[in-house]
Amino acid sequence: MTRYAKETAKGIEILALEEVLYSSREIFLTEEVNTDTSVQLIKELMVLEKLDPTKEVTLYINSPGGEVISGMAVYDYIQMMKAPVKTVCIGTAASMGAMLFLAGDKREMLPHTRLMIHDPAFGGGNMAGKKPHELQQYVDKLKQTQDIIVDIIAQKTGKSKEEVRDTTKEDAYFNVAEAMEYGLATGIYNKLNDTLGNENLVLL
Repeated sequence: MTRYAKETAKGIEILALEEVLYSSREIFLTEEVNTDTSVQLIKELMVLEKLDPTKEVTLYINSPGGEVISGMAVYDYIQMMKAPVKTVCIGTAASMGAMLFLAGDKREMLPHTRLMIHDPAFGGGNMAGKKPHELQQYVDKLKQTQDIIVDIIAQKTGKSKEEVRDTTKEDAYFNVAEAMEYGLATGIYNKLNDTLGNENLVLL
């Protein structure tokens, strides 16, 4: 594990890389969106907001997507936060990963990253033996989820719901220029922050 030494009034303090990033209010989503990753993200966001509700939090995203309910819990929490949140795409933010990218007040991408948005899809399970009304209930739930996703994308991009529906009927990939033109991204993240941010911090 990478560690750093920091000189403080109390002497030399040893910090793990994650502690250095956390102290800079930088957190990461680099896995699928599921119950565990969403709960962990919400916990981290809660702590950072309690520490200072006025300072920006940066959420770096490289995720293939995942569970809608888990992802929307994180999205909703970010929308309720007083602290501003900047999201940064550092690879591919796809599906629910892209929706969490849209949660940011500022939404930036590294120059060679991409976003992918699409309609919700059947998430697995055995549909054999289901009665017509049971199948219809599932379709109705998918439609409700689609409406939520379309509403969010339309709100964040300024596109009409009809335009968004046309875009998301198939997997739609966007590079940085395309994402900015569509309104998904607000800028290019072309200068990495000084994550260490302290001249007294030394790599061990």
